[in-house]
Amino acid sequence: MPFAAATAPAAGPLQPWLWIALGAAALLLPSWWEAAQGLWRHDEFAHAPLVLAIAAWLFWRQREALAQLPDATRGAGGWWLLACGLASFTLGRSLGISSVEFAAQVVLVAATVWLMKGAQGLRLAWFPVFYLLFMVPLPGTLVDAVTEPLKHTVSMVVVDVLHALGYPIGRSGVMITVGPYELLVADACSGLNSMLSLAALGALFIHLKGSGGRLHAALLVASIVPIAFAANIVRVIALVLITYHFGDAAGQGFLHGAAGIVLMLAALAAFFALDALLSRMGARRR
Repeated sequence: MPFAAATAPAAGPLQPWLWIALGAAALLLPSWWEAAQGLWRHDEFAHAPLVLAIAAWLFWRQREALAQLPDATRGAGGWWLLACGLASFTLGRSLGISSVEFAAQVVLVAATVWLMKGAQGLRLAWFPVFYLLFMVPLPGTLVDAVTEPLKHTVSMVVVDVLHALGYPIGRSGVMITVGPYELLVADACSGLNSMLSLAALGALFIHLKGSGGRLHAALLVASIVPIAFAANIVRVIALVLITYHFGDAAGQGFLHGAAGIVLMLAALAAFFALDALLSRMGARRR
């Protein structure tokens, strides 16, 4: 129905996309509603609704440019991609595999753009499609494989720094002992969540800024992991010090959540500062 409407002579340039939006809502809203009741309430996936909203806004910004492109011939490639997306979505949703379910949604969006506006439209809308990937939950096996080394590294660095400052601190694996208190470096303290969030914000910033050259963008992308990791180290150190000086209740209460906000603000400040430094260096070179 949406594709038939797209070829109707009386249809306006935006009318086919309205039909597509209605069809997508009927297919995807139940999935999003279910995620909002469960998956998206976890800290590691709380950014997904924001990513979805930003991607929708990015598509809206390009609506006129997409509408001005000629209609695609709709070759077999687009239909095969659409079929693969629908099959993967059905499989992921029926089996409860969130990573497959949400990855399939990205494929469906790409297939729809390809069918409506061809490869040219897909090149034009590549970033909104790519940005939706930040909404896809990572597979549990991959998360476990990345999280464990990160937790051990965070624990080691925190203990070494505070021991050098004279605090009575030690560790056993990811269990940190400071004074009479024991703190477990949990998965949320590994820094993986902050890396993903900073990557999403950093990618959006680089795209919207749209200047500075490829080297500038590559250096900013490469800085995301070390900036997020360093900010997370500072966060864990702060929580350990709060617990040591003010007790376990203070370390696990309001200040624990506030430390996460401060972590992201500090990481963003460092990211923007690096961007300003690179821009200044580029201006001097020119």
